[in-house]
Amino acid sequence: MIGYILRRILQWIPMLLVSSVLMFAIVRAMPGDAADVIAGPDATPDVVAAIRSEYGLDRSLPVQYVAWISHFVQGDFGTSYIYHTDNAELIFSRIPCSLLIAATALVLAVLIGLPAGLYAGMHGGKIGDLVVSIATAAAIATPDFWFGIVAILVFAVALNWLPPGGFVSGFDDPIQFLLSLIMPSLTLALHGAAVLARFTRNAVIETLGEDYVRTARAKGIGPFQLLRRHILRNSLVPIVTILGILLGRMLGGAVVIESVFAWPGIGRLLIQSIANRDYGVVQAILVLLVFAFLVLNLVVDLIYGLLDPRIRVKGEAAE
Repeated sequence: MIGYILRRILQWIPMLLVSSVLMFAIVRAMPGDAADVIAGPDATPDVVAAIRSEYGLDRSLPVQYVAWISHFVQGDFGTSYIYHTDNAELIFSRIPCSLLIAATALVLAVLIGLPAGLYAGMHGGKIGDLVVSIATAAAIATPDFWFGIVAILVFAVALNWLPPGGFVSGFDDPIQFLLSLIMPSLTLALHGAAVLARFTRNAVIETLGEDYVRTARAKGIGPFQLLRRHILRNSLVPIVTILGILLGRMLGGAVVIESVFAWPGIGRLLIQSIANRDYGVVQAILVLLVFAFLVLNLVVDLIYGLLDPRIRVKGEAAE
């Protein structure tokens, strides 16, 4: 197991290097000039040139990349052009807010999607299955930001039940903190709940066709015991797969949701940094997101081995 983990981590090195090159190129290909943004609209060409030289923006792109990546691997994320603070401090101060909304959305997605998928799978072809299938198809086809805008119009503007956006610390006002968390996390959870429900439905229907399930039914095991002992347990491996993918998607999808609800996470910071051409912040956030996805994939693979010993045995045999 240790050898497997070490090999996976070693495989990350070329993936992260390739990703960093692509992200650096894409960020630098954005229209606009960071020196113009830093200098302001009324700056003279001499001032812009001096700023470009000060921040190394006048050097060739390969030289800039080597300088950036050499500092990055040493833990030096650079300094923000706009916020004039250390990029690492700036980014890591926003990560807890993003993790909070992503984790809350994942919990809500499980609470909504898993029961809906189990119900639809156990009643395949019936009216309940049809209702769940239509609802999930509509949720998957609708963009997250549209749900967010509708939620603001209904629950904040029309009904005045929830705040339209922003963040309030739980230490300052716990009630307001919970109210401000409801709409962004629920909006982010709807798509994931729909995907999880459809995936769970398919896994349950596939499990129902197995011989051991038919044998259990023939022995007179009730629906609840059948679901708990056989169907849910044997459907967990594919469900864990989609949960890992959903958590990664929610971290990425929070970019839009945080902007809609003015949530102070790394997603909103990323959008603001792109608009301000704050290259170092954008590059650092993107590389950290890729690293987070790689870690999630490894964790999911390890959970596979815990849920299904056959997978663990195959992995050990491959070693």
